[in-house]
Amino acid sequence: MTRPIALVGPTATGKSDLALDLAEELARRGSGAEVVNADAMQLYRGMDVGTAKLPPDARRGVPHHLLDVLDVTDTATVAAYQRDARAAVDAIRARGRVPLVVGGSGLYVQAVLDDLEFPGTDPVLRARLDAELVEAGPAAMHARLAARDPDAARDILASNGRRIVRALEVVELTGRPFAASLPVPGTPRHDAVLVGLDRDTAVLDERIAARVDVMLAGGLVDEVAGLAARGLREGATASRAVGYREVLEHLDGRIDLDEARRRTVVATRRLVRRQRSWFRRDARVHWLDAAAPDLVVTVLGVAGGASRF
Repeated sequence: MTRPIALVGPTATGKSDLALDLAEELARRGSGAEVVNADAMQLYRGMDVGTAKLPPDARRGVPHHLLDVLDVTDTATVAAYQRDARAAVDAIRARGRVPLVVGGSGLYVQAVLDDLEFPGTDPVLRARLDAELVEAGPAAMHARLAARDPDAARDILASNGRRIVRALEVVELTGRPFAASLPVPGTPRHDAVLVGLDRDTAVLDERIAARVDVMLAGGLVDEVAGLAARGLREGATASRAVGYREVLEHLDGRIDLDEARRRTVVATRRLVRRQRSWFRRDARVHWLDAAAPDLVVTVLGVAGGASRF
């Protein structure tokens, strides 16, 4: 039985560790498992400390796919990820093993598990909008989006220039609201089981603050400085990663390290709210308390019981 299992939900809930526990239990049962990363920022080489990426020696021998496949100057696209992640899932199943799709990037998870297509792009139109973004700034472009597509503007941060440009591009290309072009959950490509991990909000807030402290103590500033020398500031996607954006501001002398820490904690908590909102819309997700005991047994029960592995 090689039914894919997706472990989804907010950051800092323990998805990566649970995936390793599951893989070890599945190995004991004879099938084995491999992890397919579904965290957009863990695609980037060198973005390790700030993404809580498991180092190779902490992966317990479990194969991991779609980690460290992009340079920080590359732009991550869901379409490219979909192609590569689907190939990884198909190959894992062909080996008779269980794919564990693990991460909190909702659209990336859906791109693997569901039959969906993304709106195309127009290089000329995109170049024009990118130039206007540089000239006018994200706030002005966000105001334009609000006039064209108020719902999209409400869901996209006014500082997220890349998302704003993409929304405007889709609106101009299709003549429809940006949301109308996004896929709707519920058109599965695989007979996958989706398990959501979450924790009490106050507890998760504490875990986030503690994790940011661990990252700073573990060399996040040095990591960002090294990546900046490799072009992080020019990376359309990587430079906006939570933690990296704030530390870049610190390195540029705009804020002190304490303020960078505070902003990172706040931004991570905002990310958690967006992740919850995304995954709660999908009725297929079986939600579990990440603090509960025997999570491995519970997940395998949700996936169909021991007899299926």
